[in-house]
Amino acid sequence: MTLFGISLVFMLLFGFPFMVTLLGSLILYVLVYMPDFAPKLIITMVQQVITGVTPPALVCVPMFILSASIITSGESAGRLIRMIKAFVGHLPGGLPITTNVSCTLFGAVSGSTQATVAAIGGTMRPMLLEAGYKSPFTLGLIINSSDIAFLIPPSIGFIVYGVATSTSIGMLFLSGIFPGLLILAMFSAYCYFYSKIKKVGQLQKAGWPEKIQAVKDGLPVMGFPVIIVGGIYAGIFSPTEAAAAAVFYSLILETVIYRSLTFSRIVDSFLQTGVITGVVFILVGAGQAFSWMIGFMQIPQQFLPPLFGADPSMLRVMVIVVAVYFVACMFVDPIVAIFILSPIFQPYVVSAGVDPILLGTLVTLQAAIGSATPPFGCDIFTAQLIFRRPYLEVIGHSLPFLLMLILATVILIMFPGIALFLPNMAMGG
Repeated sequence: MTLFGISLVFMLLFGFPFMVTLLGSLILYVLVYMPDFAPKLIITMVQQVITGVTPPALVCVPMFILSASIITSGESAGRLIRMIKAFVGHLPGGLPITTNVSCTLFGAVSGSTQATVAAIGGTMRPMLLEAGYKSPFTLGLIINSSDIAFLIPPSIGFIVYGVATSTSIGMLFLSGIFPGLLILAMFSAYCYFYSKIKKVGQLQKAGWPEKIQAVKDGLPVMGFPVIIVGGIYAGIFSPTEAAAAAVFYSLILETVIYRSLTFSRIVDSFLQTGVITGVVFILVGAGQAFSWMIGFMQIPQQFLPPLFGADPSMLRVMVIVVAVYFVACMFVDPIVAIFILSPIFQPYVVSAGVDPILLGTLVTLQAAIGSATPPFGCDIFTAQLIFRRPYLEVIGHSLPFLLMLILATVILIMFPGIALFLPNMAMGG
């Protein structure tokens, strides 16, 4: 395994695409240590890559990505921000709270942390800087508030976890709502007291005419959670059907209601969706092949039994799984981590009686945390690219938000009903 680990680190440090890093390290290991079986194993790995992207549930991923791309290209994000700011902007921490709420609601459109960083951060960061907030605070706020988008449906993390573990994606969507709102409340409380102590960020109170106009402009955006969450909860849509409805609604919203998109910009949204979907599916396929290969080499059987013990308790299983995902998602893409680790832990999760919906919520939360956590959180590099700021500045104020996210994880383990209330209601429990 020494060669395998060295090749992984080498390729990561030299900037190879993550799919090449995973599969290239595996192929090198097979060629060196299993030369007699190399041709058959490489063919099998290719088959596993294809198998990873064939589950029907993955059909909703490109449609949710397309919906987010259309909305990001139009006026929805700006109108949503103005509506929220009209009601909370005058409070201490009004602008950071507006950022938190906007990221949460935009998550109901995109399901992607990176799309949320781009759409909300691009608008809110200049306002925050003008109001007197220091740059590291604005960057830490934006990349960590975007984590909430990974819990609010439609979350790509939930879709990937559902496919990897054969768990109901609709129930996973519902399980993320209250945890997402819990994190929103924690972040907003921190921003309130931080701004009050620093005496920054309070705007003049908006009058009722301004509030009414802001609601008229921004209220149509709220149709997305109604369609996606309401449709799934009421049994009207499956997740795939909800994704198709979201695309249709985004087109109507931006072309008919807001009239913000030209035909060429719509075409650009489709092309951008193709690129992003290709990246996501390549990562999913590589994760499937990697998971199969380490299972074939019986690596989990060497490390997991001593880690879990002979008869692990439910709490021990949850703590170990959450800790491993937390660390893994700091170093690898969350989608790959979910696809690789979920099948490995599944036997222990089932034997310990852990609710798969609860575990899916905890795992997706760790994936969200990892996307904004050094050293390789994808949102860090997204913020670097968008805002043209150095790495250390982007992560300079992340610690308070990271501690709150860890606290949210502990709260969910102690009080699982926060995540399971809506799924149980939907199932008649």
